[in-house]
Amino acid sequence: MNKVIIRSLLLALLLIILLVLVLFLRGRSPFGKNQSSFASEPKKEITRIEFSDRKDRLSLILKDGSWLVNGRQEARKSGVMFMIRILTEMKIKSPVSPEMLNADVTEKGILPVRVRVFENKRLLKSFYVYKTGSNRYGNIMKIRERGKPFIVHVPGYEGDIGSGFILNELYWQQYIVFNLLPSEISSVTLENLADPAASFSIRRRNYSYIFSDLRTDLSGWDSVRVSRYISYFTWIPFEKYALDINENEKKKIESESPVYRIKVKKTEGEELILTLWRMLNSEKQIIDTDRLWAKTDNREELFIIRYFDIDPVLKELSYFFPE
Repeated sequence: MNKVIIRSLLLALLLIILLVLVLFLRGRSPFGKNQSSFASEPKKEITRIEFSDRKDRLSLILKDGSWLVNGRQEARKSGVMFMIRILTEMKIKSPVSPEMLNADVTEKGILPVRVRVFENKRLLKSFYVYKTGSNRYGNIMKIRERGKPFIVHVPGYEGDIGSGFILNELYWQQYIVFNLLPSEISSVTLENLADPAASFSIRRRNYSYIFSDLRTDLSGWDSVRVSRYISYFTWIPFEKYALDINENEKKKIESESPVYRIKVKKTEGEELILTLWRMLNSEKQIIDTDRLWAKTDNREELFIIRYFDIDPVLKELSYFFPE
């Protein structure tokens, strides 16, 4: 009887050990969890994201329900939400061999972006991103600089996630050219450089407007159309910054004759000048009918704007007169 009890106890103990072992192995990554667990798992939500390299640092901070770039300007919500998706959903796509790492990173001198993710003061995850074009996901990542390298992806998204780890403040700021109420605008001048006769200027005087062709004040124009036109400056976004063009390409674009120049003067005196150039379709080498190159006088960077967004203010002088 004692032998039966002992055998039963031993069998039960063995089963418990096997069960614990199975549960342990199921929770382990085949590559070692300490070196391959990249996704953040907040109890409630991520509240701070930090990027850094050997020269620069950038932080995205959640404060009072809004994300701020370096604690100052409001961030693009779509950009931050996509980054949070990456940080919480990313998984290993494949390991990287020492030979591949050497060819794709070391020999090319690619330096990592260090990423740290927080929930309040608690560090959720820290890892390194080597941005590379050698794979469709745009990255090789490590938990530690001397750790194992992996290509990482977001299941269900087959695009480049490595390109999202950017330290440029402009990339994270809202993509807006004008965001002014009519009461904040003192004057608007549109120079149509392709057709100078279509240019015009609108100036505010007390509670009314003065309309001119840049030389002479005109009469007979439609005041409703003028008021509506001024209201279009309440929200004019652009598509993105042209961060991927080099300095020579930028100088070439700026050396060409622009097609439009829009000057908006605020009531307190500040003036913003937007210059627009035609863009060539990169594939067909013909004029792009959907987008323009653009630049404002208060920024060094070129950006890309869609006709769909800027078209409401690209009117001609004749638009303001009854047919």
